[in-house]
Amino acid sequence: MDTIFALASARGKAGIGVIRISGPRAWEAVGYLAGTLPKPRRAALRRLRLEGEALDDALVLTFAAGASFTGEESAELHVHGATATERVVLAALGGLPGLRLAEAGEFTRRALENGRLDLAQVEGLADLIEAETEAQRRQALKVLSGAIGACAEAWRRDLIRAAALLEATIDFSDEDVPMDVTPEVLDLIGNVTGGLEREVRGIGAAERIRDGFEVAIVGRPNAGKSMLLNALAGREVAITSDVAGTTRDVIEVRMDLGGLSVTLLDTAGLRVAQDRVEEIGVKRAVERAKSADLRIFLLESDDAVPMLEPQPGDILARSKADLGVVGRDDLLQLSGVTGFGLSELIARVTEELSSRAAGAGVMTRERHLQAMTSAISAMESARDEVRSGSSRTEFAAEHLRRAIRDLDSLVGRVDVEHLLDDIFASFCIGK
Repeated sequence: MDTIFALASARGKAGIGVIRISGPRAWEAVGYLAGTLPKPRRAALRRLRLEGEALDDALVLTFAAGASFTGEESAELHVHGATATERVVLAALGGLPGLRLAEAGEFTRRALENGRLDLAQVEGLADLIEAETEAQRRQALKVLSGAIGACAEAWRRDLIRAAALLEATIDFSDEDVPMDVTPEVLDLIGNVTGGLEREVRGIGAAERIRDGFEVAIVGRPNAGKSMLLNALAGREVAITSDVAGTTRDVIEVRMDLGGLSVTLLDTAGLRVAQDRVEEIGVKRAVERAKSADLRIFLLESDDAVPMLEPQPGDILARSKADLGVVGRDDLLQLSGVTGFGLSELIARVTEELSSRAAGAGVMTRERHLQAMTSAISAMESARDEVRSGSSRTEFAAEHLRRAIRDLDSLVGRVDVEHLLDDIFASFCIGK
């Protein structure tokens, strides 16, 4: 296997630039530039030289095979973060025999291939790199720490036990079996099914934490939706005007509310369209509002907003409170002009979305959902076969083996090769 190297820190001026090297010639290459090497996992300051010419003073670290991120013999050079310094050190490494620049995600891919990470942990690392909010960071770190693998291994262990019990009855079908295994097998299947179903229920919230919630601001034309969006964003992101129908397309603003990633949507005013362009805008507004996780209904009177019905958790508010308009007492009073009521609105949105996020499990992706639903289906079939009697035992055991393969796919033991290129394409070169 080639020895690879790459800049692991961000490009540009910085105090320190980190260069990673991994592979069978990593220590040899660093030793060629730095002279003597420090003991593994110990740092030492060395002057890097190439053919007698000084390149930089760098902090050198080495990691033994089996005790590094990739599982291979590895090293790091912490050089000064000047672009010229990083360039000359990288060029020096590239000129050594057996070394080449790493591809995107290649360090992490080697960690997967060498058993240092499972596939779910790789996905967690990708999410951690992309995390923008505290909730995303916590969730990604949980996945990276091996939470999915721990769940999958516990479920897999129970199913292997159930399959072994069934196969024992097959092997000894012509002899006396010491006990009826059916109750224990059904209990094991029931426990695993229950755990998977809990995770399936929580995956929607987990996906929302990872990808972000959507909150749509809806109302009639000139209800103050764009003014409210600008006030919440703290800048002019939408055109505001006294002319009804100014907003024709959906305008999006991403925010961090209580550690959650939230995208606010300013939509076209809902009414019978006056022209073809407005008709398209109204249609898009209805579609996005219906698919949003939460809606803020801005009402100017006691009349309901046309084309949409509030759903549980939606917030009903009266806009333009600065004009002194009175009406229903149960409506939240807001003003995009003065900022009146905005803190309460943010608190309500945060509370509602936080309550939904509280139900999140450790599974975060559509791939996880497909594997779990397939495993549940296989176990339901196995349970039916077990209840049908001893003549169906072989079929029950085969269904359990299929469920085990589904669980193995969660952590990358089987049937995931086609996913790897897509996953690692999102990584930077130094990862």
